Amino acid sequence: MSGLTQLQALGTAERRKEARTVIASSYLGSTIEYYDFLLYATAAAVVFPKVFFSGMDEWVAVVAAYGTFAAGYVARPVGGIIFGHFGDRMGRKGMLIVSMLVMGLASTLIGVVPGASVAGPWGAVLLVILRVCQGIAVGGEWGGAALMALEHSESGKRGFAASFVNAGAPTGAVLGTLILGAFSALPNDQFLAWGWRVPFLLSFVLLGVGMFVRLKVSESPIFKAAIEQEEAEREKAAQEAPAQGKNTVPTAKPAMPLLQVLRRPKTLIFTMLAGAAGFALQVVLATFSVTYAVSKGADRQGVLYAFAAASLISIVFVIMGGRLSDKLGRRPVMIGGLVLFIIYLVPMFQLLSSNNIMLIFVAFAIGLMIHSTLFGPLAAFVSEQFGTTSRYTGASLGYQLATLLGAGFTPGIVAQIFKDSGQNTGSVVWYLAIMSAVSIVFILLTKEPKNNDLQTVRA
Repeated sequence: MSGLTQLQALGTAERRKEARTVIASSYLGSTIEYYDFLLYATAAAVVFPKVFFSGMDEWVAVVAAYGTFAAGYVARPVGGIIFGHFGDRMGRKGMLIVSMLVMGLASTLIGVVPGASVAGPWGAVLLVILRVCQGIAVGGEWGGAALMALEHSESGKRGFAASFVNAGAPTGAVLGTLILGAFSALPNDQFLAWGWRVPFLLSFVLLGVGMFVRLKVSESPIFKAAIEQEEAEREKAAQEAPAQGKNTVPTAKPAMPLLQVLRRPKTLIFTMLAGAAGFALQVVLATFSVTYAVSKGADRQGVLYAFAAASLISIVFVIMGGRLSDKLGRRPVMIGGLVLFIIYLVPMFQLLSSNNIMLIFVAFAIGLMIHSTLFGPLAAFVSEQFGTTSRYTGASLGYQLATLLGAGFTPGIVAQIFKDSGQNTGSVVWYLAIMSAVSIVFILLTKEPKNNDLQTVRA
């Protein structure tokens, strides 16, 4: 019985229960992965400049720490290609288990990397290597989690289902920021010596929880049906060959998933540029904005908690954004979010410089709520562009290239622009506004994918 036939044989209640289980698993797995990945972002903002780049000018050290942060984003497309290939050939579930294992182990090991006072520059080298492993893992995680949620969901609810994967990012940020914030209450020398390491070591515990949940979910029915369809087509061709007087039996398999994606480079490029600004805005909130608020005299722990509280609120708005895109379409919701964020950039930095924790919280909360409206539909928007047998590769590569372009180098670029302009946020606002305008253009140039047929094997 095929994957879709099995799913159709279930009653409505059973199908919905299965979908809820898969969506919950994708959400939990994404939360754990992004706890690990974004914990590094917060640590890069408040810890790594002092631990691994001590002795440098303050903002030079910040730029250097953001450079190690960027390494993870450079590696994410590589992870998308590797995990996407095997995910499109062997299945989504297995790749999700492997990606979580790699992420959990790399994050745990970051917690034991010696600082510059012990290992000199080798500490930073080890940090970069482990950050690359994180990037490869999350590059494979996102595509599999998004597709499992998307391909198990009913038509008309795909944006809502896939948004739970992206909701894992702010949830992971909340966990990471709260735990790191709790340890930041230690005396500064203790926090920098060992306190910041504990949240990374806790990754091993989260790894065990995530692996337990991941092993219980079922494979995507749409993927199983697509593989069965391809096998049936090859068998039919083999049976028809002798009757048509052919001496050879056709055994050719479909092109590699990556080649299928690269045959339509326009889709990949437009998807990448459409999503880039969303990641730039996200990472600026998680890194530069935290550093900026602290540099203006705000209490470090207070800023971290303000960001965590705002991230908690934004989780609901991510899911609302996905649900709204099921009704209005992915493009209108994403464009609306970008336009609002451009308008909000100037008052946001004014609030962040207030040295008032409540106003800083308001700055983060409004920024993350606006960002959530474009981040919620993004998982479905990207995934719906590709056919089933190349969807893992295409969605992962398009999404991760967008993160590389939008988020990978943005913290370092923004910090450098800020430093070179005499610490003037106006230049930062222009940079982010231009990136947002570029993404708006490419969203407009991309066909609305809300009603695309996911059961198409190749696209």
